[in-house]
Amino acid sequence: MIEISGVSRRYGEVHAVSGVDLRVHAGEVFGLIGHNGAGKSTLFKMMLGLVAASTGEIRIAGESVTGKRFREVRRGIGYLPENVVFHDNLTGLETLAFFARLKGVPRTQCAPLLERVGLAEAGGRRVRGYSKGMRQRLGFAQALLGEPRLLFLDEPTTGLDPEGIREFYEILRALRAGGTTIVLTSHILSEIQERVGRLAIMKSGRVQACGTVQALREAAHLPLRFELELAEGDEHCVQGALHGLGLPALRRQGGTVSVDCPRASKMAVLRALSALGSQVSDLRVREPSLEDIFLGYAS
Repeated sequence: MIEISGVSRRYGEVHAVSGVDLRVHAGEVFGLIGHNGAGKSTLFKMMLGLVAASTGEIRIAGESVTGKRFREVRRGIGYLPENVVFHDNLTGLETLAFFARLKGVPRTQCAPLLERVGLAEAGGRRVRGYSKGMRQRLGFAQALLGEPRLLFLDEPTTGLDPEGIREFYEILRALRAGGTTIVLTSHILSEIQERVGRLAIMKSGRVQACGTVQALREAAHLPLRFELELAEGDEHCVQGALHGLGLPALRRQGGTVSVDCPRASKMAVLRALSALGSQVSDLRVREPSLEDIFLGYAS
């Protein structure tokens, strides 16, 4: 669906995006993460054809974003920017009707979309009275006009409460099931960890890594963490069981003993700990979180 080849964007001496190569497959949910200023929003704007690349090429659905036919392709794209701005004097329904007219979409889509994003009862109210979360929902409804086959969502859950975030991702699941390709950014890494198929980590305008969360875990060589609840004895029994495996020092917090280990040592550690038998009442193995992975690549 998206092919990015050697793309860069300069603003004078500033390299906002530098030599990016990416492929996003049709029907996948793809995450783009990075610090503020990493180049995510600039890359979004280039994929939308709003900002021209200084070098390289971007193709959407086989068409170059600088080509004559891209205007037609863009009709099948939805975009939710990071900062949503609407006319305060219009109602929610009037706002959506305004965008429907710009997109050449039947106005009959507006009311059902407001209901879909949870704004059915607020459709007749002026936007000036909307909360941040309600504005975000309205922006999402705008992005869904015309049943786009490709969605760009820049920090889409900003201002949403936990229920709103859950409802948002339920809609994304339904869209993906229908074949929609979704590219999103988020600073809430725990939120997207289990909700994207693949993701790219950007730093200083470059892609540092790309793949599934599990593939990035393994490539970053981050340690696993074993957490044990002891039924009998103390951490000395754990130290004895793990002696000779070359692991770092144990940590104890309350009744929990934890130790980090390289992924390659996982089974050896499990075998050693199983010998403790009833001395261990519970055992948890913690994989590195997406935040751990991000910090490992972005530091």
